[in-house]
Amino acid sequence: MKNLIAALALTLMPAAALAEEAAPPPKWSLAIHGGAGTLDPKAMTPERRAAYEAALQQALDAGAKVLAEGGSAMDAVKAAIIPMEDSPLFNAGKGAVFTWEGTNELDASIMDGRDRSAGAVAGVKTVKNPILLADTVRTQSEHVFLMGAGAEAFAAEKGFAVTPPEYFATPARREALERLKAEKLSALDVDHKFGTVGAVALDQNGNMAAGTSTGGMTGKRWGRVGDAPVIGAGTYADNRACAVSATGWGEYFLRVGVAHEICARLRAANELKTVMADADDIDASVLTEEAQYIADAVMADVKGLGGDGGVILVTPEGHAIFSFNTTGMYRGRATSAGVREVAIFGGEEKASATPDH
Repeated sequence: MKNLIAALALTLMPAAALAEEAAPPPKWSLAIHGGAGTLDPKAMTPERRAAYEAALQQALDAGAKVLAEGGSAMDAVKAAIIPMEDSPLFNAGKGAVFTWEGTNELDASIMDGRDRSAGAVAGVKTVKNPILLADTVRTQSEHVFLMGAGAEAFAAEKGFAVTPPEYFATPARREALERLKAEKLSALDVDHKFGTVGAVALDQNGNMAAGTSTGGMTGKRWGRVGDAPVIGAGTYADNRACAVSATGWGEYFLRVGVAHEICARLRAANELKTVMADADDIDASVLTEEAQYIADAVMADVKGLGGDGGVILVTPEGHAIFSFNTTGMYRGRATSAGVREVAIFGGEEKASATPDH
């Protein structure tokens, strides 16, 4: 009798309710990075590792909270990047490296995959969180890229507080500049890692976004700008393909157009598969392998030219992927499927099955 009642209840249940019950839960995905480079596991003290892991976890949790609660990919990217800009451990915002002249010049960019709107700033010295200024360029100006004094004038007009230079300076970064000058070293000799920070996100509505923020390279001169604030090089997002944020030797990432190159190749591959087969027949693991292969191939191109670094990306299917050609990359990822992890050196990923929250 109980089975009969249950069957009748299902028969009488509205079709819309049945469809809703059968629909899979909305998915979201987030990946972050805090720089890649020549990281030596033997030189990593337990205390230093713990500090970086805690900082990465804080950023990851901030972004994941936005996504889990139904927030936008854009808001999640900003939420994840701000704690890293505020941390002296990373080369972005507070803790940015020094230029040759002994100042901190900050670059950032952000992009929305829905409409490919983008904002970027370079060479700003008085903005606490450059990622927020980049987003304001995107939403409150007719431009994409502002630099130097003009970007700061725009910031003042939009109500950004003027942050004093001493806020950004840290003893470790100043020592690196002094050593570079005294020993006539290159930036790569004193920066064993590229501390650029970034985040990429897919929200529950299927929209993607990417953002990147950096202080550049120690001892940079003549207004040097790397890939981080350049749309298509350090940052790119397109709902049709992926969202990417890069970190590494900017000159090479600029030459390859890394972020756009990855998205363009992935979009082309996806379109080809759709033409050749029913999209429903494409196995999710194949899509993951394709995205990883493309990211690795583009990073191999960077390495072939002499550059190094890494990228993070998310795909429309919800995959969060890393690719780097260095010994390590400060990174983390979280997804609605239960993945929660932070890692530093190569091969450390151990995806956990923490329940969604």
